[in-house]
Amino acid sequence: MKKKSASLKKNSAKEVAKTERSPKDRRKASLLTPTDLKAAATKDISAALNGILADAFALYLKTKNFHWHMSGPHFRDYHLMLDDQAGEIYAMTDPVAERIRKLGGTTLRSIGHIARAQRILDNDADYVEPSDMLAELCEDNKTIAASLREAHNVCDEHRDIASASLIEVWIDETERRTWFLFEAGRPVDATGR
Repeated sequence: MKKKSASLKKNSAKEVAKTERSPKDRRKASLLTPTDLKAAATKDISAALNGILADAFALYLKTKNFHWHMSGPHFRDYHLMLDDQAGEIYAMTDPVAERIRKLGGTTLRSIGHIARAQRILDNDADYVEPSDMLAELCEDNKTIAASLREAHNVCDEHRDIASASLIEVWIDETERRTWFLFEAGRPVDATGR
Protein backbone atom coordinates (compact mmCIF):
# COMPACT_ATOMS: atom_id res chain seq x y z
CA MET A 1 0.00 0.00 0.00
CA LYS A 2 2.82 2.39 0.88
CA LYS A 3 4.51 1.60 -2.44
CA LYS A 4 1.32 2.37 -4.34
CA SER A 5 0.79 5.61 -2.41
CA ALA A 6 4.39 6.70 -3.06
CA SER A 7 3.97 5.88 -6.74
CA LEU A 8 0.77 7.97 -6.94
CA LYS A 9 2.51 10.90 -5.24
CA LYS A 10 5.41 10.62 -7.67
CA ASN A 11 3.03 10.58 -10.66
CA SER A 12 1.10 13.54 -9.24
CA ALA A 13 4.33 15.47 -8.82
CA LYS A 14 5.19 14.77 -12.47
CA GLU A 15 1.77 15.97 -13.60
CA VAL A 16 2.10 19.15 -11.54
CA ALA A 17 5.58 19.74 -12.95
CA LYS A 18 4.20 19.40 -16.49
CA THR A 19 1.53 22.00 -15.86
CA GLU A 20 3.78 24.35 -13.90
CA ARG A 21 5.37 26.81 -16.24
CA SER A 22 6.94 30.16 -15.70
CA PRO A 23 4.47 33.06 -15.53
CA LYS A 24 5.83 34.31 -18.86
CA ASP A 25 5.15 30.94 -20.55
CA ARG A 26 1.62 30.84 -19.08
CA ARG A 27 0.90 34.35 -20.42
CA LYS A 28 2.13 33.42 -23.90
CA ALA A 29 0.08 30.24 -23.89
CA SER A 30 -3.04 32.11 -22.79
CA LEU A 31 -2.84 34.34 -25.90
CA LEU A 32 -2.66 31.45 -28.36
CA THR A 33 -5.78 31.24 -30.50
CA PRO A 34 -6.69 27.91 -32.09
CA THR A 35 -6.22 27.94 -35.86
CA ASP A 36 -5.58 25.42 -38.59
CA LEU A 37 -2.87 27.68 -40.01
CA LYS A 38 0.72 26.66 -39.35
CA ALA A 39 2.86 28.64 -36.89
CA ALA A 40 4.86 30.10 -39.79
CA ALA A 41 1.63 31.39 -41.36
CA THR A 42 0.57 33.05 -38.11
CA LYS A 43 4.01 34.63 -37.78
CA ASP A 44 4.19 35.87 -41.39
CA ILE A 45 0.61 37.14 -41.64
CA SER A 46 0.72 38.77 -38.21
CA ALA A 47 3.95 40.58 -39.13
CA ALA A 48 2.43 41.85 -42.38
CA LEU A 49 -0.78 42.96 -40.68
CA ASN A 50 1.06 44.60 -37.77
CA GLY A 51 2.95 46.69 -40.34
CA ILE A 52 -0.39 47.70 -41.85
CA LEU A 53 -1.74 48.48 -38.39
CA ALA A 54 1.24 50.70 -37.52
CA ASP A 55 0.93 52.52 -40.84
CA ALA A 56 -2.81 52.96 -40.37
CA PHE A 57 -2.30 54.61 -36.98
CA ALA A 58 0.49 56.82 -38.40
CA LEU A 59 -1.62 57.81 -41.42
CA TYR A 60 -4.68 58.40 -39.23
CA LEU A 61 -2.79 60.84 -37.03
CA LYS A 62 -1.14 62.59 -39.99
CA THR A 63 -4.53 62.93 -41.70
CA LYS A 64 -6.04 64.38 -38.51
CA ASN A 65 -3.02 66.69 -38.13
CA PHE A 66 -3.58 68.07 -41.63
CA HIS A 67 -7.34 68.23 -41.00
CA TRP A 68 -6.74 70.33 -37.87
CA HIS A 69 -4.16 72.58 -39.52
CA MET A 70 -5.81 73.08 -42.91
CA SER A 71 -6.06 76.66 -44.18
CA GLY A 72 -6.82 78.55 -47.35
CA PRO A 73 -9.69 79.12 -49.77
CA HIS A 74 -10.67 75.42 -49.92
CA PHE A 75 -10.54 75.03 -46.14
CA ARG A 76 -14.05 73.66 -45.67
CA ASP A 77 -13.87 71.09 -48.47
CA TYR A 78 -10.40 69.83 -47.52
CA HIS A 79 -11.14 69.93 -43.80
CA LEU A 80 -14.24 67.77 -44.24
CA MET A 81 -12.60 65.40 -46.73
CA LEU A 82 -9.65 64.77 -44.43
CA ASP A 83 -11.97 64.18 -41.48
CA ASP A 84 -13.89 61.58 -43.50
CA GLN A 85 -10.65 59.94 -44.62
CA ALA A 86 -9.25 59.86 -41.08
CA GLY A 87 -12.41 58.15 -39.87
CA GLU A 88 -12.15 55.55 -42.61
CA ILE A 89 -8.50 54.86 -41.78
CA TYR A 90 -9.23 54.58 -38.05
CA ALA A 91 -12.16 52.25 -38.77
CA MET A 92 -9.80 49.66 -40.26
CA THR A 93 -7.51 49.50 -37.20
CA ASP A 94 -9.72 47.31 -35.02
CA PRO A 95 -10.50 44.74 -37.75
CA VAL A 96 -6.77 44.51 -38.58
CA ALA A 97 -5.83 43.98 -34.93
CA GLU A 98 -8.65 41.50 -34.34
CA ARG A 99 -7.66 39.55 -37.44
CA ILE A 100 -4.13 39.22 -36.05
CA ARG A 101 -5.55 37.89 -32.77
CA LYS A 102 -7.87 35.45 -34.57
CA LEU A 103 -4.78 33.95 -36.18
CA GLY A 104 -3.05 33.56 -32.81
CA GLY A 105 -0.70 36.51 -33.22
CA THR A 106 -0.25 39.51 -30.98
CA THR A 107 -0.77 43.12 -31.98
CA LEU A 108 0.90 46.45 -31.38
CA ARG A 109 0.84 47.47 -27.75
CA SER A 110 1.85 51.12 -27.55
CA ILE A 111 2.66 54.37 -29.35
CA GLY A 112 6.32 53.36 -29.12
CA HIS A 113 5.55 50.02 -30.78
CA ILE A 114 3.74 51.87 -33.57
CA ALA A 115 6.70 54.23 -34.00
CA ARG A 116 9.10 51.30 -34.34
CA ALA A 117 6.92 49.52 -36.92
CA GLN A 118 5.49 52.36 -39.02
CA ARG A 119 6.67 53.00 -42.57
CA ILE A 120 4.60 56.15 -43.07
CA LEU A 121 6.73 59.15 -42.12
CA ASP A 122 5.45 61.69 -39.61
CA ASN A 123 5.14 65.37 -40.51
CA ASP A 124 5.74 67.65 -37.52
CA ALA A 125 6.20 70.85 -39.55
CA ASP A 126 4.74 74.02 -38.06
CA TYR A 127 3.09 74.87 -41.38
CA VAL A 128 2.37 72.82 -44.50
CA GLU A 129 0.79 74.29 -47.63
CA PRO A 130 -2.63 72.73 -48.31
CA SER A 131 -1.48 71.44 -51.72
CA ASP A 132 1.53 69.80 -50.05
CA MET A 133 -0.73 68.19 -47.44
CA LEU A 134 -2.88 66.64 -50.15
CA ALA A 135 0.14 65.48 -52.17
CA GLU A 136 1.81 63.94 -49.11
CA LEU A 137 -1.34 62.12 -48.04
CA CYS A 138 -1.84 60.93 -51.63
CA GLU A 139 1.66 59.38 -51.61
CA ASP A 140 1.14 57.89 -48.14
CA ASN A 141 -2.10 56.25 -49.25
CA LYS A 142 -0.31 54.82 -52.30
CA THR A 143 2.32 53.42 -49.91
CA ILE A 144 -0.39 51.79 -47.81
CA ALA A 145 -2.04 50.32 -50.91
CA ALA A 146 1.30 48.77 -51.93
CA SER A 147 1.78 47.37 -48.41
CA LEU A 148 -1.73 45.94 -48.47
CA ARG A 149 -0.97 44.19 -51.76
CA GLU A 150 2.19 42.72 -50.24
CA ALA A 151 0.21 41.54 -47.22
CA HIS A 152 -2.37 40.02 -49.58
CA ASN A 153 0.42 38.03 -51.25
CA VAL A 154 1.51 36.70 -47.84
CA CYS A 155 -2.08 35.69 -47.09
CA ASP A 156 -2.38 33.96 -50.48
CA GLU A 157 0.86 32.09 -49.86
CA HIS A 158 -0.56 30.68 -46.61
CA ARG A 159 -4.12 30.23 -47.95
CA ASP A 160 -5.56 32.75 -45.47
CA ILE A 161 -8.67 33.62 -47.43
CA ALA A 162 -10.35 35.61 -44.66
CA SER A 163 -7.46 38.05 -44.21
CA ALA A 164 -7.07 38.36 -47.99
CA SER A 165 -10.77 39.22 -48.35
CA LEU A 166 -10.55 41.98 -45.74
CA ILE A 167 -7.40 43.34 -47.37
CA GLU A 168 -9.19 43.58 -50.73
CA VAL A 169 -11.75 45.94 -49.20
CA TRP A 170 -9.02 48.04 -47.58
CA ILE A 171 -7.17 48.29 -50.89
CA ASP A 172 -10.33 49.61 -52.54
CA GLU A 173 -10.88 52.16 -49.74
CA THR A 174 -7.23 53.26 -49.93
CA GLU A 175 -7.39 53.66 -53.70
CA ARG A 176 -10.52 55.80 -53.28
CA ARG A 177 -8.72 58.07 -50.78
CA THR A 178 -5.76 58.32 -53.17
CA TRP A 179 -8.06 59.27 -56.03
CA PHE A 180 -9.86 61.97 -54.00
CA LEU A 181 -6.57 63.43 -52.76
CA PHE A 182 -5.12 63.44 -56.26
CA GLU A 183 -8.17 65.13 -57.79
CA ALA A 184 -8.50 67.68 -54.98
CA GLY A 185 -4.81 68.53 -55.30
CA ARG A 186 -4.79 69.13 -59.06
CA PRO A 187 -3.44 72.58 -59.91
CA VAL A 188 -5.94 75.17 -61.08
CA ASP A 189 -5.78 75.74 -64.85
CA ALA A 190 -5.48 79.12 -66.61
CA THR A 191 -9.26 79.65 -66.47
CA GLY A 192 -9.25 79.51 -62.70
CA ARG A 193 -10.93 76.11 -62.53
